[in-house]
Amino acid sequence: MRHILASLAATACLAAPAFAAPEVGDAAPLFEADGFLGGEAFHFDLGEALSNGPVVMYFFPAAFTGGCNVEAALFAESAAEFSAAGATLIGVTAGNTDRLSEFSEAHCASAFPVAAVDRETVSAYGVGLMMRPGWTSRTSYVIAQDGEIAFKHSEMNPNEHVTLTLSALHALDADASAASE
Repeated sequence: MRHILASLAATACLAAPAFAAPEVGDAAPLFEADGFLGGEAFHFDLGEALSNGPVVMYFFPAAFTGGCNVEAALFAESAAEFSAAGATLIGVTAGNTDRLSEFSEAHCASAFPVAAVDRETVSAYGVGLMMRPGWTSRTSYVIAQDGEIAFKHSEMNPNEHVTLTLSALHALDADASAASE
């Protein structure tokens, strides 16, 4: 039995991500990525985006997959609400990146950009899918303007990501307003 437990522990260590996923209160790892907005080339720089206000960033597994199509459409429907709250909205993935231009028009309704992230960014955020190498988990972040992660939601069901990130963004705004009084 001891031999089996030792073997399981060794396997767990090998399967662990190289970096622990950042949690609420941690600094968001900075990165840059190329992508598309309405089919047009777009460059995203998290540090630069944060200089303009909070960022709502969601990782999705891959362009043109069922759940990702739904999630992108839901974010597109609410893009104006994110903008009204002063937030930059971006979707990022490592899956099916060769189709992001088309995806940005078809499912994001040209309402927000999507970008292809590299292996380093996937590792820094701990969002790699073990069962689908090269794809990312469905994880949404609200990052405060100071670069601190204010909210994180990781769930493969796409239906609540928009509602939860909007709520967290509004709570962040309320906290900032209360702090300035």
